Amino acid sequence: MIAHIRRRTFLGAIGGAAITWPVAVRSRVAATERTSVGWLSGSQSKMAKFFADDFLGGMREYGYVDGRDFDFVPRYAEGFSDRLPALAQELIKLKPAIIVAAAVNAAVPLRAATSVIPIVCPALADAIHLGLIASEARPGGNVTGIEPYVAGLPAKQMEVAREIAPGAKRIGLLTNLHDPKAPPQREELAAAAKALELSVAEADVNDPTEIERAMEAFASSQVDVVIVLQTGLLLSVGRQIAEFAAAKRLPTVYGYREHVLDGGLISYGVDLRWCYHRAAYFVDKILHGTPPGELPVEFPTKMMLSINLKTANALGITLPPALVGVADEVIE
Repeated sequence: MIAHIRRRTFLGAIGGAAITWPVAVRSRVAATERTSVGWLSGSQSKMAKFFADDFLGGMREYGYVDGRDFDFVPRYAEGFSDRLPALAQELIKLKPAIIVAAAVNAAVPLRAATSVIPIVCPALADAIHLGLIASEARPGGNVTGIEPYVAGLPAKQMEVAREIAPGAKRIGLLTNLHDPKAPPQREELAAAAKALELSVAEADVNDPTEIERAMEAFASSQVDVVIVLQTGLLLSVGRQIAEFAAAKRLPTVYGYREHVLDGGLISYGVDLRWCYHRAAYFVDKILHGTPPGELPVEFPTKMMLSINLKTANALGITLPPALVGVADEVIE
């Protein structure tokens, strides 16, 4: 049985440097003065636009309609993270009231380029170590948002891998180490594998063209199951990963349900759509005058287990009935 992971306790406040915020951010923009909200994503636009829609839906619930109350200005790196710094500069030159960094790999170049424009990130990770915030309880700078990466979650994903492949001896880890979210996950997974006396084969990819090579490497090294790390790039190429995994007959475990919708076998993790929808709360607070440094970082409280039985059948895998029975979502 998979236990839900408790919400991480907020860390104690650490004093942050005072920042003077522009007048436009201290009070809600007047109806006659339409503002702009930037959006920077390292993912492929076809995937990232779904999350942008979740954010815009959240904005509508707070009374903001794109094109009427504000202009939504998106930029996408299409899976090539080396494009993010230039896109960050491009957005900053447009002087939006706020920029939503779709993931932490976008928040890093944005924060390096501005300490003034508020940055809201629905997918923060390792934010203190990266210098983005002073603490989760009181960020203290111009960055805040939500941390969907929860400590202990990768170990639970390793448990899922053992449940779907009880005799597994060798685990494949599909990593994307250029993404700041990836190294902590990799470390936890490696430690969990060692504790279970499992060997590990790793394949690192940092742009969409490298997926096929990685999956062929896993097949050649005869891994029993592959765990795909939670990063923006790997999420945006979910269908590609699922297709190669099916061709190589590799069971796959993920942290995001979107992978399962794209044909992946099973996922256990947070509901990303909630994170992007919730980002609108931070934007609304900032537009009403609350500095981002005073808005505590939030954490999702619910984990989701999603299973694709069509994929299981195609792979010839019979999943444990108890696992299917506790799933939040089953695709048949």
